[in-house]
Amino acid sequence: MAHHIVELEFSGRKLTIETGKMAKQANGSVVVRSGDTMVLVTAVASKSAKEGQDFFPLTVNYQEKAYAGGKIPGGFFKREARPSDNETLTCRLIDRPIRPLFPETFLNDTQIMATVISADKDNDPGILSMIGASAALEVSDIPFAGPIAGVKIGRVNGEFIANPTAEQLQLSDMEIIVAASRDAICMVEGGADELPEDVLLDAIFFGHKVIQPILDAQEKLKSLAAVAKREVLPPVVDTELKKKAADLAYAKIKDAVKIKSKQERHIVIDAVTADTVAALSAEYEGRGKEIKGFIGDFEYELVREHILKDGERIDGRDMKTVRPITSEVGLLPRAHGSALFTRGETQALVVATLGTSIDQQRIDSLYGESKKKFILHYNFPPFSVGETSFRLGPGRREIGHGALAERAVSAVLPAHDDFPYTIRIVSETLESNGSSSMAAVCGSSLSMMDAGIPLKAPVAGIAMGLIKEGDDVAILSDILGDEDHLGDMDFKVAGTAAGVTALQMDIKITGVSREIMKTALEQAREGRLHILGKMAESIAASRTDMSAYAPRITTIFVKTDKIRDVIGTGGKNIRNITETTGVVVDIDDTGRINIASTDKAACDLAIKMIRDLTAEAEEGKLYMGTVRKIMDFGAFVEIFPGTDGLVHISELDTERVKNVSDVLKEGDKVLVKCIGIDKQGKIKLSRKEALGATQAE
Repeated sequence: MAHHIVELEFSGRKLTIETGKMAKQANGSVVVRSGDTMVLVTAVASKSAKEGQDFFPLTVNYQEKAYAGGKIPGGFFKREARPSDNETLTCRLIDRPIRPLFPETFLNDTQIMATVISADKDNDPGILSMIGASAALEVSDIPFAGPIAGVKIGRVNGEFIANPTAEQLQLSDMEIIVAASRDAICMVEGGADELPEDVLLDAIFFGHKVIQPILDAQEKLKSLAAVAKREVLPPVVDTELKKKAADLAYAKIKDAVKIKSKQERHIVIDAVTADTVAALSAEYEGRGKEIKGFIGDFEYELVREHILKDGERIDGRDMKTVRPITSEVGLLPRAHGSALFTRGETQALVVATLGTSIDQQRIDSLYGESKKKFILHYNFPPFSVGETSFRLGPGRREIGHGALAERAVSAVLPAHDDFPYTIRIVSETLESNGSSSMAAVCGSSLSMMDAGIPLKAPVAGIAMGLIKEGDDVAILSDILGDEDHLGDMDFKVAGTAAGVTALQMDIKITGVSREIMKTALEQAREGRLHILGKMAESIAASRTDMSAYAPRITTIFVKTDKIRDVIGTGGKNIRNITETTGVVVDIDDTGRINIASTDKAACDLAIKMIRDLTAEAEEGKLYMGTVRKIMDFGAFVEIFPGTDGLVHISELDTERVKNVSDVLKEGDKVLVKCIGIDKQGKIKLSRKEALGATQAE
């Protein structure tokens, strides 16, 4: 393979795509570089499809090598292990826009591998991997209807920024990833700070505009590589068998797709399918899979035709109606916050738990360690769709849906300084028939309000669908699972009454126009407002009181030069506080101390112990101290832990004292008055003046 490289300026930075230098035994390989970030992306497809295979087995892998950031992996084995959540989410970002662009009859095992081999902090390797996946396919012999490219969009001071730096993202009120082909948007993923729909629409198409030079560069590289694409044969249809299957099943499927209950509908369709296969088995032995495929085609055609021609959906709704919604909060007595959200045949049990700083999740990435204070986990057990399966932990779908829901509600969380808790949300999908991720969003908002977390506003989410045949278009609000499966788009939008906080769009066709997206966003806003109204019937705002089982965090402040006194030598003092009281103490370098406990008395004792450690003597104040040492010239009295002063023999009593031990013994409790602090910080105490003060009272 000959060596070729194309260069362009992208977002004010040099972008290069190189092929023919690395991984030359792959069908296609490229190295994409921007700044000091470099990603090697390869594309390989088997020479033929497996016998009897009837689906496209595409696998996308993305891995961040620790050496790319100049690090050695942690853990016992010191090598990269299972993918992190970020790596899993990036796999999904690469997969979703390219999957619809392979020919329908291309069923060969295909694998895209993106490996981050160098990384800086300002150039996102995920975006470069999206570009690289398309470019690797373009320079290969694998059939692919590309190119596509991806870009991250931010907005600072009302101005859109393509591929913002980490510093710019800190100031941005949106972070959206857009993937697009030459003519249309293929995928959208991201979040925003309650922004209007028209701003997001402008951002998406700003992204579409800025990626055009990257598409030009890929086409140039493809031309330079000059690799011929494999021939893909058009599908061969046995028209005679299809007609016989239609004669037996078409009318029955037409009636079946109008059954409103998902379970009943699937039972009838499965029965029709089995009967048809049985009826044709004698004449067409061993071709049951082909017959089932025809019946699937009938279902696809009939559902879409019924929606486009009759304006009626599977469950009898029109295009905009949202299924019936019920919700309940506070149903788990020991949980800090809980909610049961039901929309049609989709149901989520969502639970909020409040924790302390020790509960924060530690994230180890290419760019160093960080701590995560808000965590949302989404679970999708097989019983939610009436199935069984082997469980090995969360898959890509669960991680992706959890990240979407987390992004949606993150925008309304209180500032950590104002509400210094670690928050974990768990969404358990109990039933699923369309958009359980948006049920997780609604349930998360409800459970957090039930937990007393002061949200800026409630958040709701809705999934939109699309049926498009030529110029006939239907946009569906609150889609069913079958409408998602048989439709052309899954567009999830979440937000408050004020604006959008998260969105995710996947397209099964080659792309959608601005007009379709605009209509979908407006229809989604109407649906979201309706859902928010239904949620408010259960709880409209955050509770003012938290659960009795949630930790109470009290925040106090000490001077920065007193932090070492609280911690003590080798952590002795802070360890003594936590062991004595059972509280959790978190102190930062600004002197802010968070004390967490479900026991108010324990919290009060911990505060007293900290105050004692950091207290400073004030001239003229009385203190009850403990005699620590007797000397010929006086006694040293501890007025705070670790802080003592001298009571000179002349200040022991109103009368002359001959021996200090005649008045005080070590261990005595004695009332003293601070009569001075010298320049070296030495404290002068007087028992005589303390006696005079008490007598005067």
